[in-house]
Amino acid sequence: MSTRSRFFIDRKNVGGSTVTVDRSGDVHHIKNVLRLTEGDEIEVSDSDSWEYACRICSITEDSVEAEILDKQKFAAEPAIRVTLFQGIPKAGKMDDIVQRTAELGVAAVVPVFMDRTVVRDNGKYSRKIQRMRIIAESAAKQCKRGTVPVIEESISFAEMIVRLMQNSEADGGFDMLLFPYEDEKNTTIKTVLRDMTGAAADSTGAGCEEKKGHKKIAVVIGPEGGFSDSEAEQIKEAGAAAVSLGKTTLRTETAGIVALAMIMYELEL
Repeated sequence: MSTRSRFFIDRKNVGGSTVTVDRSGDVHHIKNVLRLTEGDEIEVSDSDSWEYACRICSITEDSVEAEILDKQKFAAEPAIRVTLFQGIPKAGKMDDIVQRTAELGVAAVVPVFMDRTVVRDNGKYSRKIQRMRIIAESAAKQCKRGTVPVIEESISFAEMIVRLMQNSEADGGFDMLLFPYEDEKNTTIKTVLRDMTGAAADSTGAGCEEKKGHKKIAVVIGPEGGFSDSEAEQIKEAGAAAVSLGKTTLRTETAGIVALAMIMYELEL
């Protein structure tokens, strides 16, 4: 399956034995970039639970219809659902963060305006969000993910705090809030994550597969210059565990990627 190009569709586009690709950009890519024709094979994800190996049976100006050859549950989508609250960096760093974290398996990225954010929201940031969504989808296709990471509209720091506090208390909210912080010298992210898996094993008596579950984790990363003292205190008060990512001080465009990789290694692999 690895040589087939992947496309994402809505569940409603899955029929009994066929799927329909009808997004204009994807139809154009199939016809004019990949130059696929009837009989060629593609991969399709319903963006929810299932992925399909398909053979193209017809191509029109507006859609591509393909016969389902094989169906399986997502093979490469992490069970761990990580939401990255990223302090907005300057220049094109946010694009790189979105691409790399999408490759690593992030579920959602939320850009956050913080005290030390250099970029200012002049009403045009939503256009950058649209570009990030394209980048996220491209990365998801390349990595054969089952879903495209959600790139949310930007929010303020105060809005993030409200969301963290509500989510940590509500059913279906985050199981853990992680706060990589350069002033934290004692508690490592490894310690916190291993405590999490250990607690799960103690409470359920389950093996490795049971321990993984479907955890939802929020990770909060600051912009260039880090968090202000006030922000750091508010994040802790919201219930986030301050953790160290190592002895060196990481750039904002590196910290979220490193934290996500560590989470996936400890809880997913």
